[in-house]
Amino acid sequence: MTGKQIAIIGGGPAGLMAAEVLSLSGHAVTVYDAMPTFGRKFLLAGKSGLNITHSEDYQRFATRFGDASGRLRPALDAFTPEDVRTWATGLGTETFVGTSGRVFPNVMKASPLLRAWLGRLEAQGVTLLTRHRWRGFADGGLAFETPGGPTTIRSDATLFALGGASWPRLGSDGAWTTLLRDRGVRVNDLQPANCGFDVDWSDVFKTRFAGAPLKSVTTTSDAGTFQGEFVVSRHGIEGSLVYAHAAALRDRLIRQGEASLIVDLSPGRSVARLAKDLARQDAKASLSNRLRKGGGLEGVKAALVRELGAQSILNDAAQLAHLIKALPIPVVRPRPIAEAISSAGGIGLHGVDDRFMLKAVPGLFAAGEMLDWEAPTGGYLLTACFATGRAAAQGIDGWLRTSG
Repeated sequence: MTGKQIAIIGGGPAGLMAAEVLSLSGHAVTVYDAMPTFGRKFLLAGKSGLNITHSEDYQRFATRFGDASGRLRPALDAFTPEDVRTWATGLGTETFVGTSGRVFPNVMKASPLLRAWLGRLEAQGVTLLTRHRWRGFADGGLAFETPGGPTTIRSDATLFALGGASWPRLGSDGAWTTLLRDRGVRVNDLQPANCGFDVDWSDVFKTRFAGAPLKSVTTTSDAGTFQGEFVVSRHGIEGSLVYAHAAALRDRLIRQGEASLIVDLSPGRSVARLAKDLARQDAKASLSNRLRKGGGLEGVKAALVRELGAQSILNDAAQLAHLIKALPIPVVRPRPIAEAISSAGGIGLHGVDDRFMLKAVPGLFAAGEMLDWEAPTGGYLLTACFATGRAAAQGIDGWLRTSG
């Protein structure tokens, strides 16, 4: 069994990794992408420093995918973060571990890695076709809109790697959900992940403090407790520290209709110490002065206390101390999925077999963000896309060998 025709729809990390594995197995592989160039989201993510993977202990790393961690574990075990670094080195991209534990290319960009990768794929015989937008199924094949007009192609196996619905201008618009549902595939609604949240700020607060960073704070939700910084926006709150809580806040909003991010504005002081220092202040002094002198808070931190604290609490040193140590920021809704770094939802993992083939449609496989899993930023998303693309490719190869 050689020379089978494989169609890969989607030219991001998952699709390209699958193409690499399948072409090395002797198959004729064609990758179709709707955009003018491949890996557009990959390139944009790398503009500010590409988090290619993460260096934390692998046993911890493998749990970062929520409820899907167990299902993804075999794919991750077969292509670990260390394997990702070795693979990048093979393409001429050396990597280093940053202070946060995130792994970056030495050049801090995605473009050299992508260029080398595409070059290697072409050398392995992979056909790379841009401006080919998949429009659905037709006459036992796959219908595409191309620069030369509509066309239908047929393949021995097909891998879908079309991404989720975040950053749709880069090609991942989620339009595939309807097309697969029409074929009987169970697709869970796509939702924003690693996203900001709306907060009902007062006009005075958002006008003055939109864009202000909250530095050296600790935040808590159902996801746990994390330290870092985030940003106040006109709409609400944004930034990596918020993204760490995004899934927990989003899910609590769905379950209960309300959710709050709990912020410790003064991680270095205990409640008792804050209460004592605040109680020393002149009761006739302004709140701003009491917060600055007794709590070490000013600027946006002091403004947040004023914005969210009831007057009865602000006038009581003990209650004010507790508020500073556990200030609830009530979030109203996630920001739109188009603004999110990634998306949750997609093809339920119970709907694919161990080879990542769709149970509802034999011969069709899926990988990457089309599958229903999510992970925090920091290299986890990209590693899982690589790993599932590779695992799906091996699944395709195995299925073709056993099915003749």
